[in-house]
Amino acid sequence: MVPEHASGRRKNRIFAAQFMYSWSINKNEKFLTIEDVVDAFADSYFRGKGDQYKFGKELVVGTIENIDAIDELIAEHSAHWTIGRMAIVDLAILRIAIYEMLFRDDVPPIVAMNEAIDIGKTLSTDDSGRFLNGVLDSVGKKLTRPLRKPGK
Repeated sequence: MVPEHASGRRKNRIFAAQFMYSWSINKNEKFLTIEDVVDAFADSYFRGKGDQYKFGKELVVGTIENIDAIDELIAEHSAHWTIGRMAIVDLAILRIAIYEMLFRDDVPPIVAMNEAIDIGKTLSTDDSGRFLNGVLDSVGKKLTRPLRKPGK
């Protein structure tokens, strides 16, 4: 479900969300390395078009490496929701967006937030955008860097 007009980064974010969805369901399976699994998934997703998924791979690997801190923030900022009650696709999108907001200095947090909301509207339910916006806005208010500028 990747819109034809989507930018390269949007396609990579959708790829990362779809991978994280799959990972959430299968995370207890033993893989050689997460990079090998991402490479195999990306090869199928991007149909062997080389380095097009570099950003998406960085999102996936970074999100998984920081999953405990990310999930802690999600739990803290999602009033009346537990992670186990969330739609898996919404959780995947939240994880990636929060990873970008916290750990990707090249991405202004507001961009990560807006991308997540738009992707949620595409991949999830009609109510997903509001849910994602509520959680991400709450996390964004706690950031120590400006929402509209990349990091240093």
